[in-house]
Amino acid sequence: MVQTLTEFDTIAAISTPIGEGGISIVRMSGEDAVKIANKVFKGANLEKVPTHTIHYGHIIDPKIEKVIDESMVTVLRAPKTFTREDIVEINCHGGIVVTNHILQLLLENGARMADPGEFTKRAFVNGRIDLTQAESVMDIVRAKTDKARQVAVGQLEGGLLEKIRAMRQEILDTLANVEVNIDYPEYDADQITANQMATTSKSVIKKIDKLLKTAQEGTILRNGLATAIVGQPNVGKSSLLNYLTQSDKAIVTDVAGTTRDTLEEYVSVKGVPLKLIDTAGIHHTDDKVEKIGVERSQKALKQADLVLLLIDSSKGLSDADQELIKETANKKRIIILNKADLGSKISPQDMHKLTGSDVISTSILKEENLDELEDLINKLFFSGIENSNEQIMVTNQRQSALLKKAKRELEEVINAVESGIPVDIAQIDFNGAWDTLGEITGDSAPDELINQLFSQFCLGK
Repeated sequence: MVQTLTEFDTIAAISTPIGEGGISIVRMSGEDAVKIANKVFKGANLEKVPTHTIHYGHIIDPKIEKVIDESMVTVLRAPKTFTREDIVEINCHGGIVVTNHILQLLLENGARMADPGEFTKRAFVNGRIDLTQAESVMDIVRAKTDKARQVAVGQLEGGLLEKIRAMRQEILDTLANVEVNIDYPEYDADQITANQMATTSKSVIKKIDKLLKTAQEGTILRNGLATAIVGQPNVGKSSLLNYLTQSDKAIVTDVAGTTRDTLEEYVSVKGVPLKLIDTAGIHHTDDKVEKIGVERSQKALKQADLVLLLIDSSKGLSDADQELIKETANKKRIIILNKADLGSKISPQDMHKLTGSDVISTSILKEENLDELEDLINKLFFSGIENSNEQIMVTNQRQSALLKKAKRELEEVINAVESGIPVDIAQIDFNGAWDTLGEITGDSAPDELINQLFSQFCLGK
C-alpha cells in the first residue's frame, strides 16, 4: 500500500461523544504527538516521562499562558500502541467548549485533524491489525447485544484472520508446485499438478462454505434483525412494542388507528438484536395522513427479515387478516393470536395448519406467553447460537461477497481440471481466489477499498 505524506502527519481528534459528560478524551497519534502535547501541557515534561504513564496537570494556551482546563495526560510511545505510533490522550472535563478548545490548540501547534477512522487505518497500515480486525473495532462500538460483542472481540483477536490466512497458505503451497511444473515442463507432471489444484480447491471450498453458514447470523448480530410488527388497527401492535422495549415508546389506547406512522426501536431478545418496526394498521382508509402511514407500513413489511403478525383471536379471522396472511406468506414470521384473555375463536393448532407458521396464543395486556415468543424468535434465526461456543463469524456483506467470489473462482478451477484445460490456464482462477481471499484481510486489497472502508468509521476512532 502506497503511503502519502499526509499519512505520516501527527493527527488529532476528539475520541468521545460530543456533549456534556464526566470526561472527554482528545487523542493524538504521530511522530510529533508528545512534542505537540508538551507545548500545551503544564505539570510535567512529557518528552522525558516514561512510556505508558499518565500525568496530572493543566492544559494551557501557550500564546497567552492561560489555563484552559485541569487534565490527566497519557503518554504512549511506539511501537506498543494502537497505531504503532506515539500516542497522547488528553483527559479533560466533559463539555463541548473545553474539548473543542483543546483540540484547536493541538491543531494550532502542529497537529492535523484526523480523517474518519484514521487512527484505525494507521493501525492497519502499520501492520498491527488486518481489515477483519479493523471492521471488528466498529462492531464492538456498535454491538447491540453481548453476543455481538463477544463475536466482535473474537474477530479483533484475529479469529477470522487466522482462518482466511490458513486458506491462502493452502492455495499458496499448491501454487508453488504449479510454478515448478510450468518452469520445468520436462518433468511432465501436468496431471499430478492439476489434480493437486482440484483437491486444494475442494478443501478450501469446504472451509469457505463453513464460514458462509455464519454469514446470516453474523449480519444479524452486526446490524440487527429488521422486524415488522403488523396487523389490523387496535390489535395490540404498540402494546407488543412497548413490552419488548420495556418502555412507553408507542401510544396505547382502545381507539383504533392511534399509530399513524412507523416507529423504530432496537432491542435484544434472547441475544437476538431486533430492529423493531411498529407499523400503522394495514387497512383501507380515506384519511390522507393515515393512508401515508399504511403505505409506509407496507414498505416496512417488504423490507422486513421477520414479521410478527398479530391477529385478534377474540374476533376470529377477518378478511383483512387473511389478506395479511397472504401478503406475509413468503416471509419468516410468527403469528401471534392476541387477546386470548377475552376468549379465543381461533386455536394455535388450526392457525398452524392454515399457515404452516409458528403460532402462539397470548394476552399482551396481561403479558401471557410472551416468553414463548422470545424463545421462538431465538429458535427461528439462531437455533440456540446464543448458547454455542462459535465466536468466528462472517459479519458483513463485504466479507461474504468476497468469500462467494473466491468460491466461484475455485469452482472454475475444478471445472477446468475436469475438462482437461491446461494447468497454466486453470491457474488464473487459482491465483484469483488467492487474491480475493487477500482482499478480506487487506493483504491484497486496493487502496480505493481501504480508503472507502475507513471513511465509514467515526472521527477519533
